[in-house]
Amino acid sequence: MGKITLKFNDKEAQGETGMTVLEIARNNGIYIPTLCADPKLVPYGGCRLCLVEIEKMRGLQTACTTPARDGMVVSLDTPRVQKIRREVLELIVSEHGSDCLLCPRDPHCPRFNACLRDDVVTPRCVVCARNGDCDLQRVIDYIGLKEMRYRRKHKEYTFDSSNAFFHRDPEKCILCARCVRVCDEIQGVGAIALLNRGRRAKIGTMLDLPMASSICESCGQCVAACPVGALVERNYRGPADREVKTTCPYCGVGCSLLLQVKGDKVIGVRGDPDGVVNEGSTCVKGRFGMDFINHSERLKAPLIKKNGEFVESSWEEALDLVADRFSKVKGSQFAGLSSAKCTNEENYLFGKFVRGVMGTNNIDHCART
Repeated sequence: MGKITLKFNDKEAQGETGMTVLEIARNNGIYIPTLCADPKLVPYGGCRLCLVEIEKMRGLQTACTTPARDGMVVSLDTPRVQKIRREVLELIVSEHGSDCLLCPRDPHCPRFNACLRDDVVTPRCVVCARNGDCDLQRVIDYIGLKEMRYRRKHKEYTFDSSNAFFHRDPEKCILCARCVRVCDEIQGVGAIALLNRGRRAKIGTMLDLPMASSICESCGQCVAACPVGALVERNYRGPADREVKTTCPYCGVGCSLLLQVKGDKVIGVRGDPDGVVNEGSTCVKGRFGMDFINHSERLKAPLIKKNGEFVESSWEEALDLVADRFSKVKGSQFAGLSSAKCTNEENYLFGKFVRGVMGTNNIDHCART
């Protein structure tokens, strides 16, 4: 691939042949509003918010579907572009519900954090759990939408809480189809699709059944792809302060994960887009199976059974007892069972201990993929 140069307003940006205008903009830190585009998905051009004006090209072009050519001059925010974006955005918001987006308290509230939806978890908007972590909010802030000319369309759709790991709220859906496309293009499952046409269009499953009755594998890719609050993890606790890279311990595939940390607690997980093995994808265990880290019933001290009951003890007492018992067992009399809730390094050391110290191959693990 050859190198090409584009000019966005007055800023030059470098890219490669075969990339789209939006890809080059993103790679160079240039913001173009969009709701349907995802780096992992085939360009869609559905939301029409990434419209730009390109010199020597007729009309306006969608940046996500327009192949970049060397020497292109792209205007990002001309009055013509902004006018159409604003009109498109108003139509989108009329389908979504504008309570959390155009709140009258906004000027006096740092990123909508004055309202408490759940003061035990985190301060956030009373309307949507994704407040402060919503692509639609970012687009509205960028375009500067403050007033609505269109009446909100009320959708008589059912809130779906049947899935064990996430909720689906059609009232907040903007029909960007990112969830449908990621389920089809990346996961190859096809559990959800765009149903009906025109004003009756919506996202749903086969026969419009609840998610729990569909062929959904609960991988959570649709939740990760959703730009608004239409698909939200059940235990979602707001945006994280930082992310920590790690390897999923649940099986031997070696998927790379990013733990989302707030304070000293892990509040969520997402696939690492730079992961060589999984390229940002996860299975149901990798995405939703890390809640044990901060679980209230997690053991924090060793337990020793005394008089038929487990009682807390010190590590010194527990390790001395284990060493004494292990010294009386040899070879095939001993067996070890390891856990996916330990790190890969801990499981490796456990395997070395069972084989090298205890002298047996009687070892098993709950995951063998």
